[in-house]
Amino acid sequence: MATDSLLAQLRLVHLISPTLPVGAFTYSQGLEWAIEHDWVRGETELLAWIKNLLETNMAHLEIPLLARLYKAALESDSKAQKYWSHFLISSRETLELRQEERNRGRALTALLPELGIPVPREKLPLLKDCQLTGFAHAAHCWRIPLPLAAAGYVWGWLENITLAGIKIIPLGQTAGQKIIAALTASIPEIVDIGLNVPDQEIGASSPAQAIASSLHESQYTRIYRS
Repeated sequence: MATDSLLAQLRLVHLISPTLPVGAFTYSQGLEWAIEHDWVRGETELLAWIKNLLETNMAHLEIPLLARLYKAALESDSKAQKYWSHFLISSRETLELRQEERNRGRALTALLPELGIPVPREKLPLLKDCQLTGFAHAAHCWRIPLPLAAAGYVWGWLENITLAGIKIIPLGQTAGQKIIAALTASIPEIVDIGLNVPDQEIGASSPAQAIASSLHESQYTRIYRS
């Protein structure tokens, strides 16, 4: 049992690794525009920006939907999988954020068979359309317990968005590691909240991110895809 648990943890590390070729590092989710226009100017503002997204999007949208997509994979419930996948796409507040979900979904779906994770033909359209659906499918196939998968998913997002921030501002690597360390401590609570959100309360709005992401679409000079 201990060996199975350790393997699940290692599989999760693989699944959230920044070296996984799904393009996570190419997105800032509106943060590039926010920095360009002085909404986020330094370490304190960057930490506050990320903390807000953790407490809204992650706790009340991403983790609740990951839980339902994981359950749908566990129960081979195609109807639920389709419903919650479409729910997530419709909850993305800008064109860029929807495109990111789909682009990363396609990349992950192409990668999974190479990692030994079967992708049934009938599930291809859903997995290609929603990266979170593919993540849930992989976590189920690799027998990663849901709470562990959820914590890993949040930590992977935290690392990517923090690294984007310190590159754009720019800040030193130490500042980035301090932000990650500070916010990692809140992940267990975020996961606990997210796993207990009832269906009728799923959803979150982040107006600042939505505005920044919308305006980033026409930003003249940019490095990131969103």
